[in-house]
Amino acid sequence: MQQRAPVLLDKCLRPIHLWSIAVGLVISGEYFGWSYGWNAAGTVGFLLSTTFVAIMYTTFVFSFTELTTAIPNAGGPFAYATKAMGPWAGFIAGYAALIEFLFAPPAIALALGSYAHFIFPQITVIQASVSVFFVFSAINLLGVKHTARFELIVTLIAVAELVVFIGIVGPHFKLNNFLVDPYPAGVSGVFAAIPYAIWFFLAIEGVAMSAEEVRNPEKDIPKGYISGIITLVILAFAVMLASGGVGDWRSLSQMDYPVPEAMAMALGHDHPLVKALAGIGIFGLVASLNGIIYSCSRQVFALARSGFLPKSLSQINRRFKSPHWAIGTGWIVGVISLLSGKTNELITLSALGAVFMYVVSMISLFVLRHQQPNLTRPFRVPFYPWFPGVALSFSAVSLLAIIYYNPGTALIFFTLLIVGSIYYGFRMRSGAIDFRSFECVGE
Repeated sequence: MQQRAPVLLDKCLRPIHLWSIAVGLVISGEYFGWSYGWNAAGTVGFLLSTTFVAIMYTTFVFSFTELTTAIPNAGGPFAYATKAMGPWAGFIAGYAALIEFLFAPPAIALALGSYAHFIFPQITVIQASVSVFFVFSAINLLGVKHTARFELIVTLIAVAELVVFIGIVGPHFKLNNFLVDPYPAGVSGVFAAIPYAIWFFLAIEGVAMSAEEVRNPEKDIPKGYISGIITLVILAFAVMLASGGVGDWRSLSQMDYPVPEAMAMALGHDHPLVKALAGIGIFGLVASLNGIIYSCSRQVFALARSGFLPKSLSQINRRFKSPHWAIGTGWIVGVISLLSGKTNELITLSALGAVFMYVVSMISLFVLRHQQPNLTRPFRVPFYPWFPGVALSFSAVSLLAIIYYNPGTALIFFTLLIVGSIYYGFRMRSGAIDFRSFECVGE
């Protein structure tokens, strides 16, 4: 009996799609989450946190682009660490990234629910959150072409809206407002606010998970990544500064919808543009929710394909060429998580997974440069070793700061990592790890 050919992921992504994925994955960070940083550090303290993190992410993206183009694999950091240091390191990087991408979507879904409740008070936050999570998981089931087109449209709308917001609120900026109690917790506040500064840029590395679906990864991935980080850095600082100077920033510091509330301070709550902004603002959260669901499913798919997760999760739908079981698993875990209703803790847990993975990825880059100098590198990070060195050291500082100021969340993170390690050991002993899946990585 003739065997059916294996189903492969669809290679259809271009630079504009990669830009929209890079920006779309992150842009919800400009709409909510970051304002918790003001609660921890004040406006000036959080400005310092954001500057530190912006430098970290800029150097990281340039460094990560070298890895992504040299090793274009849907596993992203899992594949890079495996190539550099073996399956155990790959497991560590992969599971850290999995924690990041599993817990970011429920945080975004909760914010979407809060925005929907702001517009339609009769709808509860949880009702709206679960509903939108289901809808965008379903969109991802239709395949990467539909996902990428949808992502491009909603990302363009979200960016345009932030530009409009900055243009309307900016003229109302008053330095005296921004400098009210600007540094209440001192240096400790700056470090405590790091997770919320990371939220401005969290998940941009998810572009790496699309590498197997890019038409020309060697040329197109650098274009998408670098244009994406430039866009996000500009928007992050502009939104934060405009919002902080329009009124009493302290009233925004524990909200899941600071952007429409900041506009309400400038124009009044009854102004039609305020409700319109809240309505259109949903597109920013939609872009990130849709994009991170996509990246999460590819991470689950890649880990399952190599045997780190059950093989059934690596199945690809023959009609839509999407990893349907991986998408469904992400939705189940996400819904259970969002029922907690703790947006700030989900943000911190996701940020922990991210910076842990950044550290492993930068170590992988240095190891590969030393051990495999002849590895084909279509893009080489500029200012080596300084850029990856800054990214590594800043990521390590961020990791330690998050652990120190969030011991409870850190305990959850490392418990998940230990449970995953036990499962990895069981899979290794049973011979379930597919070492053949590593042979083509980066070749």
